[in-house]
Amino acid sequence: MRAIIFERHDPSLQVYRLDDALPMPEPAPDGVVVRVAYAALNRLDNFVRIGWKGLALTWPHIPCSDFSGEIAAVGSAVTGWQVGQRVTANPLIWCGVCRACTAGRHNHCRHAHLLGEHVRGACADYVAVPARNLVAIPPGYDMRLAAAASLVYVTAWHSLITVGRLRAGEQVLVVGAGGGVNTAAIQIAKYAGARVYVVASNADKATRVLALGADWVHDRSEDAAWSRAVFAATGREGVDLVVDNVGAATWPESLRTLRPGGRLLTVGGTSGYRAEIPINLLFGRHLQIIGSTMGTHDDYLTVMGLVWQGRLQPAVDAVFPLDEFRAAMERLLDGAIFGKILIAVNPTEVD
Repeated sequence: MRAIIFERHDPSLQVYRLDDALPMPEPAPDGVVVRVAYAALNRLDNFVRIGWKGLALTWPHIPCSDFSGEIAAVGSAVTGWQVGQRVTANPLIWCGVCRACTAGRHNHCRHAHLLGEHVRGACADYVAVPARNLVAIPPGYDMRLAAAASLVYVTAWHSLITVGRLRAGEQVLVVGAGGGVNTAAIQIAKYAGARVYVVASNADKATRVLALGADWVHDRSEDAAWSRAVFAATGREGVDLVVDNVGAATWPESLRTLRPGGRLLTVGGTSGYRAEIPINLLFGRHLQIIGSTMGTHDDYLTVMGLVWQGRLQPAVDAVFPLDEFRAAMERLLDGAIFGKILIAVNPTEVD
């Protein structure tokens, strides 16, 4: 089968190559093999290629956590799924037997693996996944949108709703406008009944987040003092909750936008992990910092149901053919994206 692979950690995108001679994976007894229509990129793919201490991969490695496709083979113990069904899947693969898993906290599993991070991913003709991870794509639903949804929507839902405890009427600030998690967070916050403020890097993204449902947006290319602008826009009260996945470059300002008792949510740190925290603000304003990664499978089923109903609409930035994977990664990293970048692996004629 064809797949995008790399065989060592490397800061250069040149390490990626298209291999057309990899063996097709076999389904586990409790798993399936899916013929991939579209795969989707995440910032995670860049971090995995570069690598970090303790990340032990089986070479060659295949990137991409998200996908849509059709079941091509079914394991001997699988019931309820058939060859030809259109599916996507929760990219978190949990053990199912530890205390966290038996309590339903699948994203707390110490033995969990993420598709495309710890195990081979979906940027290939075929990908093997546990059948329990699958969700069916409704008839007529766009396979491109289905591929764009899984990781960012379960991440944003768990962060905002499950651990962030977002309530209707609260004010939410999303720091950054174009990334997949942020575009999902804007929509989920609006769905939950919050008033949504967004900091965008340019005028084009500012316009586009308003179309997504944001109530107020600040273009930091015109005015870098965004925390001051947010504070003024809230009547010098501050917001209840900040979604900040930028990290080191923005945390001090994000904390300053919070009202007393406010919460800062993070699922990443694209600008670096060593953020400075003004301790006086932390205790003086009774602030909370909440970290979150992925979500439970119940979170996944809930949020994907809202996606299928059209209440949440995945944003797609661009679609690249498989042999232009490096160009797709360049697009991901250049800072201009708005939504998810997809790779057309085996695109269907009618999506």
